[in-house]
Amino acid sequence: MPQDPMDFEWSYWIEWGRERILWLLAGHLLVSQVSRLLVEKYKPWCLMVYGMTACWLLLGVKGFAVILLHAAISFAVAQFQLSLLTWLCSLILLSTLRIPAVEETKRKWYDTENEYYLLLFTVSVRCLFCTSFSLEYCWHAPTQKSSHSFPWMLAYVFYYPTFHNGPLVNFDEFSKQMRRQEAFSVKTNLSILIVGIIRIFFWWCLAELMIHLMYIHALYSSALPLESASYWALGGLALAQVLFFYVKYLVLYGVPALLLRMDGLKPPALPCCVSLMHSFTKMWRSFDVGLHCFLVRYIYVPMGGSQSSLLGALLSTALTFAFVSYWHGGQSYLWYWGALNWLGVIVENGTKRILSISPIQDLI
Repeated sequence: MPQDPMDFEWSYWIEWGRERILWLLAGHLLVSQVSRLLVEKYKPWCLMVYGMTACWLLLGVKGFAVILLHAAISFAVAQFQLSLLTWLCSLILLSTLRIPAVEETKRKWYDTENEYYLLLFTVSVRCLFCTSFSLEYCWHAPTQKSSHSFPWMLAYVFYYPTFHNGPLVNFDEFSKQMRRQEAFSVKTNLSILIVGIIRIFFWWCLAELMIHLMYIHALYSSALPLESASYWALGGLALAQVLFFYVKYLVLYGVPALLLRMDGLKPPALPCCVSLMHSFTKMWRSFDVGLHCFLVRYIYVPMGGSQSSLLGALLSTALTFAFVSYWHGGQSYLWYWGALNWLGVIVENGTKRILSISPIQDLI
């Protein structure tokens, strides 16, 4: 039975995975396990060299140079130790991905559109990693700068399991865990690998069944069936779509999460099932945990967060969703999506505050 071809993200990453990325991830696993067994002290540098090599092979010398240039510019700007300047640099680097002339030049580097999109997605994710490193550099004391050197930035930026699509791991967590030397057990790691592969294979089979049998995205792409459907049917389609999105990210984040565990690191928690969620707040906290931690640490809390006034909390939340919308592409529908999510979070938090008032509590 033919599959629903309308979910670009699933088709795109599965195709790349089959062609090259899974093989490069297997190579990373081999390098990681050998270095943990023989040269634990030099593991970060072994993985850095492997990640840079994999980037060169997959994106070419020009793609590799773009990512290296972004890292070098971010590191140079971080030397001023001004968070605002670091953010300005990050936003400017991110904006270069949307300049038509630059896009056209990068397209000419590759034979196919898919190769160009791989560079685009990779650089977008690397921008977040560069931002995380640079802000941590700004915030740490001069005595701690040795742990925030340019080689450590390269080890972080070129760490291959999270290279193309995440999940996001903040630099401090990455550095702390990568430096930690612990006992290595081939038997334990082998059991983690086998169980992890079985789970990911199950999720992949489930996603493939959904995309071959349900045709959710094909239905959404045509107005006629949606106009003739009942409200119950539309609700079912909406639920089916978010459930597929959940299963898809169990696979897309499950593979790198397994490799992180094999490297002795703690990955961000995998997405929580959307059927268990009943609020915007929980959705943002527990679906993409790595992105949530990034947004809270580098945008929401520095802007005041929940500890500031009501206006300050509204502004912190608005800036957080504005950045998410811009990072995802900045198209008009993304601004609407971000605004609606912001409104949902504000309404929920406002309702919680009202319900926490003593007279309301007594009435309840």
